[in-house]
Amino acid sequence: MNALVQSLNGQIITCPVSGPIGKTVRAQYGILDQDTAVIEMAQASGLPYLKAEERNPLLASTFGTGELILDALTRGCRNILLAIGGSATNDGGIGAASALGIRFYDEGGQELTPCGASLIKISRIDTDGMVPALKEAAFIIMCDVDNPLLGPEGSTYVYGPQKGADPAMCKELEAGMAHYNAVLKAQFGRDYASMPGAGAAGGLAVPFLTFTRAHLKAGIDTVFDYLHFADMLEGVDLVVTGEGKTDRQSAYGKVLSGIGRECKKKNVPAIALVGCLGEGYEALYDCGIDSFYVLADGPMNLEDSMSNAN
Repeated sequence: MNALVQSLNGQIITCPVSGPIGKTVRAQYGILDQDTAVIEMAQASGLPYLKAEERNPLLASTFGTGELILDALTRGCRNILLAIGGSATNDGGIGAASALGIRFYDEGGQELTPCGASLIKISRIDTDGMVPALKEAAFIIMCDVDNPLLGPEGSTYVYGPQKGADPAMCKELEAGMAHYNAVLKAQFGRDYASMPGAGAAGGLAVPFLTFTRAHLKAGIDTVFDYLHFADMLEGVDLVVTGEGKTDRQSAYGKVLSGIGRECKKKNVPAIALVGCLGEGYEALYDCGIDSFYVLADGPMNLEDSMSNAN
């Protein structure tokens, strides 16, 4: 959000929304022009809002992310860049969908509270009250992972533990997500069980892929397109980039790999300043990063490094 707003002279909007467990937070999103908004879901539904003991993806909701989208729609934006990741949630996006007028009912016809625990209870999805502007909007869902919705590499088992889910909770959440997917398949003919990227951010993309004009796209590629990054490299002698921890994950669609790839195309050398190097970082040499400089000046743990930065 900040990169695009600053580079394109956009505008930052601040508004109060529901945080991941309902407490009001002041979240920001960007408007790039009269028609385009860039929204980071972590601004409303991010894991950093919660203390370790508060993390519970059965209770967490993406409702606040939906509120940010609603605010952007109300201001006239119809092109929405939705960056997903860093979430505290595993609700399949039903929180965000609820904020936008989509309703989820149990077998008894009672409307469900939109959170991870409700996925297993969904019997019917009603779109009659969907915000009309949502039908006019187009979404680019900026996603940097290819995890499917279900299975051992899906949203729950890969990302659930970092959001506070123990093995028993993961099993419950997975069953709920599978049930939710079955309802979507039966009612709307959509199946996300094995779709690459559908499991990102606890399945947030699912309702947008189902009910709006939306498609998944790598976040770094989306940013490059808007910034015309390839043109910016013309005549450049050196590119300096950076990351907190660089390891094997960094080679799969993250910033360093994207920048290295573009620099390699233009034969521009690129170096990376990083907090630390982890296992598998060498894969980035093939992506176009020529060298790494570690910022820590000696052995230290993460807490010491972050509290004594200089």
